[in-house]
Amino acid sequence: MMTSNGRMAWLARGLNAWGGLTRTLNTLQPAAALLARLYIAQVFFLSGLTKLRDWDTTVALFTDEYHVPLLPPAAAALLGTAGELVLPVLLVLGLAGRFPALGLFVVNAVAVVSLSEIAPAALQQHVFWGTLLAGLAIYGGGPWSLDRWLAPTLQRVRRTS
Repeated sequence: MMTSNGRMAWLARGLNAWGGLTRTLNTLQPAAALLARLYIAQVFFLSGLTKLRDWDTTVALFTDEYHVPLLPPAAAALLGTAGELVLPVLLVLGLAGRFPALGLFVVNAVAVVSLSEIAPAALQQHVFWGTLLAGLAIYGGGPWSLDRWLAPTLQRVRRTS
């Protein structure tokens, strides 16, 4: 049978170990945010390049297969492709990081809604991408972003204006 002092010592060791694990995970947060930004940016940027390479097919897909609500197919193709090419660049740089994360979240959601049929594996990918984008929108791009680097300069500009 363990004594009260033995239980307290075991608890203290457990809390110390948990504290060490927490500190280690905290040091990994900047790298994790950067890797998430790079991964999701690559997914959408490559999709945008594919659409750009064969514009006639892209417009045909938006006409026949992707049923984007409220937009004519040519406008939906243009806006979707532009979003997939511009927003990932901003996301990688961490420039206005929440804006491109939210924008790509919308592009991702519209992609899911506009397809009449989506395979379960493809839906799972979109859910994963949406989850990463939601996290980036909520928490920001992290310390390794232009937003964080420019923040002191922007604060000085605001104070002087």
